[in-house]
Amino acid sequence: MTFRPFASVALVCATVSAPVQAAQPSRAPIEAAVKLADWQLARLDDLSHIPSATDETRKTRGWEQAVFWVGMTALADAGAPPRIKDAILAMGRSNGWRPGDKVYFADDQAIAQAYIWAASHGAGTQALGPTRAAFDTVVDKPAVTTLAFAIPPEGYGATECLTRWCWCDALFMAPPAFVELSRQTGDNRYLTFAMKEFWATTDFLYDPAEHLYYRDSRFFERRDDKRRKQFWSRGNGWVFGGMARVIPLLDSGSSDRTRMEALFKDMAVKIKALQKSDGYWAPSLLAPENAPPETSGTAFYTYGLAWGIKAGLLPRAEYEPVVRKGWAALQKAIQPDGRLGWVQQVGDRPDKVAANDTQYFGVGAFLLAATAVAALDDQPR
Repeated sequence: MTFRPFASVALVCATVSAPVQAAQPSRAPIEAAVKLADWQLARLDDLSHIPSATDETRKTRGWEQAVFWVGMTALADAGAPPRIKDAILAMGRSNGWRPGDKVYFADDQAIAQAYIWAASHGAGTQALGPTRAAFDTVVDKPAVTTLAFAIPPEGYGATECLTRWCWCDALFMAPPAFVELSRQTGDNRYLTFAMKEFWATTDFLYDPAEHLYYRDSRFFERRDDKRRKQFWSRGNGWVFGGMARVIPLLDSGSSDRTRMEALFKDMAVKIKALQKSDGYWAPSLLAPENAPPETSGTAFYTYGLAWGIKAGLLPRAEYEPVVRKGWAALQKAIQPDGRLGWVQQVGDRPDKVAANDTQYFGVGAFLLAATAVAALDDQPR
């Protein structure tokens, strides 16, 4: 299905007094998000704007596009124009509501988050069918393999542990879908599986001394030229943003929620300390010197911290300045042609990034950040 360009939302600047302007503080982040969403929707069929586009980028059920649609669901919930919801439903119908082809691969499960949202926003239970069939296979016959990340001669895609959540990105891609499917269907198998695997991955990849996740086991002993551990910004952003999506779906007071809230707060302390003076987080979190702006990690941290304040997990006075700096940095990264720039391209570690670098998942993270900042604006102080 071909999506046609949508007209951007006009930013109406009426002449009003200061008190009136202060009365509706949340609209600016939503308007910025809708404008960027429109920009991306107009380019779904043209990947020339993505510097490192591959066959994976073109997959409408793949993770790169899926994260954009996850952000779109949050934007629709935040009061965006109806065309945002309509675009999500059109995408799902075009895909036949099917996850990616690799049933056990978390990246191919990410798009299910948008389908499950759609099921309760007009698409009906038909939107759950293919996802539920795939997830039934996973929970009824879970993969049996180590979490150690060893790439075989056949290449990255043949890595055995990818049938489990052996890389930290997976904690954004899959758990929110499993947990929400459990909530909507009342089938606790999905929740039980998700929590078991989430904690297995966390026990394996989380460094309690640094309060950060290694991307995967290949990085346990990796050090830079100053002997610092390598913790990837977007990798930890995947985890932090993923927890912000999972925690509110868990039963209040449950052991999983209590433990995850404690982990979230533990990470938040470290993330706050690592923000650079320009509002961004460095691609390699412990190596801030000479680091370029990087918006995908910054967007996930801004999203998670803003959500954490609104949820009552983080003290507003302490964390709101971090959120405001992060959001200001994200706004500065919008380029003259309307794209979100400074998005590190697909990878598994810190890498170079340029002003014109953009990607679906970076836009999705921006949409999540915008909606969380808007919600924080609406919260009484």
